[in-house]
Amino acid sequence: MPRDHSTFQRCNSTGSIGLGNTSSLNSDDEDELESKPSPMSYKERRREAHTQAEQKRRDAIKKGYDTLQELVPTCQQTDVSGYKLSKATVLQKSIDYIQYLQQQKKKQEEERNALRKEVVALRIMQTNYEQIVKAQQTQPGHTETRISDEVKFSVFQAIMEQLFLTFSNVSVSNFSELSAGVFSWLEECCKPQTLKETVFKVLQRHNNHMRNQPPNS
Repeated sequence: MPRDHSTFQRCNSTGSIGLGNTSSLNSDDEDELESKPSPMSYKERRREAHTQAEQKRRDAIKKGYDTLQELVPTCQQTDVSGYKLSKATVLQKSIDYIQYLQQQKKKQEEERNALRKEVVALRIMQTNYEQIVKAQQTQPGHTETRISDEVKFSVFQAIMEQLFLTFSNVSVSNFSELSAGVFSWLEECCKPQTLKETVFKVLQRHNNHMRNQPPNS
């Protein structure tokens, strides 16, 4: 009886060990099978990669068109039918707007160059005027006879008023008559001898006016 009992224990122990090893092997096999990727052919993987790349390309194009519509003022609208602008229309309007900006840039550059030339001319005139004023100030005996700026402006205003009076006879109905009238006015009223007589008359009237002024005025 003890022998049978020990034999049963040995058999039970051996059986447990055998079953345990079998369970361990089955678990490893299942993990290995689950870790393997699902079977996919080379063509399927390539097709999937191509589909993803194509989708990214379409998304990038759509984003580009959306950005153009946000930046270009003429694209921030719908067409007459109320539908969204087509891609061809967006491209054409973008091209037109870029060409418009290029023209504006060219125009601004020309205006800037013209202003630079005017600035240079004004600086030259300023330098010449400063030299004249400096020379008059350094001449002895001419301090008392120096003419004020108010008198210069008054004489200049009187001369220009005389010229404007003669220019009032020029017709300005259209460009052709204006052009012809300007040339005739220059020939008749702006000749050196005529201008000299005009300036002389203005200076004479100014001197008479100054003589008639009270001494304290």
